[in-house]
Amino acid sequence: MNVERLRKDFPILESERYPNGLIYFDNACMTLRPKPVIDKIMEYYTEYSGCGGRSLHKIAGFVTDEFERSREIISDFINAWDVNNVIYTKNTTEAINLVSRCFPFGKGDRVIGTDHEHNSNLVPWVHLHQMGKIRYEPVPSLPDNEFDLEKYREKVKGAALVSMVHVSNLDGSRIPEKEIIEIAHDEGAVVLLDCAQSIPHIPVDMQEWDVDLIAFSGHKACGPTGTGVLAGKPEVISELEPFLIGGDTVSESTYTSVDFLEVPKRFEAGLQHYAGFIGLGEALTYLKSVGLDEIHSHEVELNSFATELLKDKVRILGPRDPKDRGGIFPFQIEGFNSHDIAMMLDELADIAIRSGRHCVHSWFNGKGETSTARASFYLYNTKDEIRKMSDTLDDIIRDFS
Repeated sequence: MNVERLRKDFPILESERYPNGLIYFDNACMTLRPKPVIDKIMEYYTEYSGCGGRSLHKIAGFVTDEFERSREIISDFINAWDVNNVIYTKNTTEAINLVSRCFPFGKGDRVIGTDHEHNSNLVPWVHLHQMGKIRYEPVPSLPDNEFDLEKYREKVKGAALVSMVHVSNLDGSRIPEKEIIEIAHDEGAVVLLDCAQSIPHIPVDMQEWDVDLIAFSGHKACGPTGTGVLAGKPEVISELEPFLIGGDTVSESTYTSVDFLEVPKRFEAGLQHYAGFIGLGEALTYLKSVGLDEIHSHEVELNSFATELLKDKVRILGPRDPKDRGGIFPFQIEGFNSHDIAMMLDELADIAIRSGRHCVHSWFNGKGETSTARASFYLYNTKDEIRKMSDTLDDIIRDFS
């Protein structure tokens, strides 16, 4: 993978807004966009910026063709069960909410998660739990957030749904998806994986894993904001009632009745984010051309380098082995608040990282931790950038301890 060549695809890295040269280590929050994606979005706005599926003129035809071509690209990218069961949403959060609000739960049904879920895959279930509609139970992790498969075997018995983060945004730890899915299916449970942190970094194969539902966002995979996907098995999706309804979800309506369209249209109410989803298709095409295995190997190499360079300066959270953290490098420095570290890196050297509790408040509350600084690497990052972060941290520790 030629990183220097790939960096030229990302205009922001050469922006004059960043006099020190931007070092972007906040990829777990949102990735940068390559020029092919930007160009594809601009193509929509400059060549066929109309509605899709509603009108008979040429513009509508161009929009519909590109919009549905992206659905086919997405379906191929994840090896979905059926292209028509790839549903457009605003983001992972909306996709998971669609399931939480529309799944045919019986009173007292149980949903099983991990103990370090992002709020997007925790709050919807805890909210239903608080209302008495389900029982939500997390599986406690082993040390370093390793997944406790034996504890999971106990918890999943009799559960209706397993809804788990595939790769954690907290520390990059990954659950053993195939084992989890097989065990859940043996118990009659449906499995939903939050793949927001895996889609941009490692191959996701719905059919090989036999997973029932996955959710992910476009903005973490070099795509536009406001784009997400829920994809699933036809027999599982067909059990979901429509979530948001209105224009474009029905084939007929009267003052007393409505007839809903087939999936996916019954779940895609109102005018869609055409430019966004057309751009998302281009983003996944770009990532496929680079190669997800190559991207993951590069991230692990960077994480290993950062670990060796910084291990005596910082406390690294999560799995001890860098390869088990993927591109995520969470750390703390004794005597420093994580927000102060992030602000000083930004002010002194235009190094962008994330600080705080990373929308995993439950884990921090459960562990008695306050917050972490988090650098997260991607395909356009380099060892030289990590060296610069290390040198800047040296300056911060020396000058502000």
